Amino acid sequence: MPDPLLLGIDLGAGSLKSTVIDGTGKVHGAASAAVETLAPHPGFSEQDPLGWRAAMIDTLAQLWRQSIDPARIRGIAFTAGAHTHVLEDAEGTILRPAIMWNDQRSGRQAAALRESDGARILELSGNQASPTWTLPQLVWVRENEPELFARIRRIRPAKDWLRRQIDGSDATDITDAWGMMLADARSPEGAWSDELCRIAGIDPSVLPPLVGSTDVTGAVTADAAAATGLVAGTRVICGTSDTNAETFCGGMTRPGLGALKLATAGTVSSLTASPSFSAKVIHYPHLVPGHCYTILGTNSCASAHRWLRDTLFAGLGFEGMDAAARAVPAGSDGLLFHPYLNGERSPYWDPDLRASYVGLGFAHGPGHFVRALYEGIAYSLRDCLEVLRGLDMGFSTARLVGGGTRSELWQQIIADVTGLTIEIPREGDASFGAALIAGMGAGVFADTKAAAAVIGVAATRHPDRRAMQRYEEGFALYRETKEALTPVNHRIAAAGRGGN
Repeated sequence: MPDPLLLGIDLGAGSLKSTVIDGTGKVHGAASAAVETLAPHPGFSEQDPLGWRAAMIDTLAQLWRQSIDPARIRGIAFTAGAHTHVLEDAEGTILRPAIMWNDQRSGRQAAALRESDGARILELSGNQASPTWTLPQLVWVRENEPELFARIRRIRPAKDWLRRQIDGSDATDITDAWGMMLADARSPEGAWSDELCRIAGIDPSVLPPLVGSTDVTGAVTADAAAATGLVAGTRVICGTSDTNAETFCGGMTRPGLGALKLATAGTVSSLTASPSFSAKVIHYPHLVPGHCYTILGTNSCASAHRWLRDTLFAGLGFEGMDAAARAVPAGSDGLLFHPYLNGERSPYWDPDLRASYVGLGFAHGPGHFVRALYEGIAYSLRDCLEVLRGLDMGFSTARLVGGGTRSELWQQIIADVTGLTIEIPREGDASFGAALIAGMGAGVFADTKAAAAVIGVAATRHPDRRAMQRYEEGFALYRETKEALTPVNHRIAAAGRGGN
C-alpha cells in the first residue's frame, strides 16, 4: 500500500492554502486561492466566511489535478488566524461578515475595557484588551448592532467554522479559545470564563466545546465528500491558530529558540514553560505540551509589502521590487518607513498610529521605497524583540517563517537589524504545520517530538557587523520619528472619524 498522506488547510488573511505531505515531511502538493478582505470603513477588516469555503474547495480541486489521490489522505487539520470569529443565529445562518484579527474598529471599546476591567481581564485571560481580540469586538457589535447581537446563538473561530463544513463538528482548541479572550487562562485543562463572557454580554452556551489541537473532531461527511472530492470517513483533526502551527513547524520546539514571522502581520515569539502574564506581551498555549508561547506582533508586514506593490509597483512585481532594493545601501540613504498602515499592536497598542515615509529627498528612487519598507518592518520587529529582551525572554537564534522569507535580502536585513542569527526552515508555513497536526491526530506521528523530527533548516543568515552599526543609528531615528509623529497621527485619525 502507498504511504499515507496528510492534508493541512490554512486560512490566511489574503488567501487559503492547502498542503499535502507524507510521514517524512515531503510535500506532495500545494495549492492556494485568494480570499477577499472587505474594508467598508477606515480601520475595518472583515471577510465573508462563504468565501473561505469556496477557496477551500478550489484548492482541493487544484490538488486533485496535481494527481494527489484523496484516498491516501489519512488525516486533515485546519489552521487560521486567531481572533477571527463567525457569528450565527439559531438556524446556523451567518449574521455578518467575520471581523478579522487586524480590524481596528473596537479601539474605543478596548480602551473602555482596560479602564473598567483591565486588571481583571488580564488576570483571567492572560492578555490585555486591544482591538485584536474577540472580546472587544463583541462589545462593539453589542453597542453598534444590538439587534444582530441579540440573535447570536453560536460563535466559532474561523478555522473551526471552516472545519465544520467538512466534518460537521462543533469544537475549538485551547489556543483559539485564548485568542477569543473568553477563556480562563488559569484553568490547566482549559475552560470558558463565565466572568469574561458576562463582560462581553454573551452566554457561555454560545461557545463551542474545548478539545486538544491534535484531537480528532470527526470525519469527512458524505455531503462534504461530494462537494470537495475528499473521501467520506477520512479523519478530521481540530487544528489550532496559524502562528502556533507556524512556530512549531518552523522549529520553535524548545525554550531559547525564537521565531519571527513575515506574513500578513509580523510576529516575534518565544517559547516558555511558565508564562508570566503581562500587559506588554501576548500569551497562548503552544503545541509543545506543557508550554506556552509569548508573542508580540506588528499589524502590517507582508500586507504592507503587497500594498506597496499594488500602489506603486504593479508593473514590476515582487521580484522586480526586490532587485531594485538590492541596489540601495543599508539605511536606504536616510529614508525611513513606519509600517502602521492599520494602527499598531506591539509594543504601542495604538489603533490610531499611521504609516509614513520620512526623510524623502531627490536622491531617493524606487528601490529606496522598497528597501526602506523592508527595514521599517525589521525595525518594528526589533521594537517587539526589545520588549522580550527587557523581560529576560530574548534569544540569539530565531527561525524565520512566513511568505516574506522568499526574499533573501529581507532575510539578511532582519538579521542585521535584530542582531539575531536567522535560520530558514525548509517548510515554515501554517498549512505545512496543519499537515503535521493532522499526522499527530491520525497517528502517523506518535507525538510532537516525532513530528518535529521531520523539520529541517534550509539556510542560515548571520548579522553583518557593519550593517548592524548602520541599523543601530537607523533604529534610534525610527523610534524618535515615531514618537514625534504620534500626536499628529492621533489628530489625523480623529479627523478621519469626524473628530469622534
